Amino acid sequence: QVQLVESGGGLVQAGGSLRLSCAASIRTFSVYDMEWYRQAPGKERELVAGISSGGSPSYVDSVKGRFTISRDNGKNTVYLQMNSLKPEDTAVYYCAARWRFSRQVDYWGQGTQVTVSS
Repeated sequence: QVQLVESGGGLVQAGGSLRLSCAASIRTFSVYDMEWYRQAPGKERELVAGISSGGSPSYVDSVKGRFTISRDNGKNTVYLQMNSLKPEDTAVYYCAARWRFSRQVDYWGQGTQVTVSS
């Protein structure tokens, strides 16, 4: 059974940093595109960052220059380094795995709360 387990969330002041990790129990992890989504209260879930199976990153405009996504295929883990955090970054952050030729997410993590105080 595939599991995605996020960690690293918490409470931080504006301007601070957090590093989220997502450990995936996927045997063929390297052929999955990995993504981070977030959902704030009363808002729809949005794609924040993604990294392809080949290692190419992409970001939503609101986090460009502040967030960095990376992956370690040897550890079956994807990371999201978040710097210069803002109160509007407050949300539950979800890790997701999508097989590289799939158009939809195949697996979701349970989410980790990130709260940025002003």
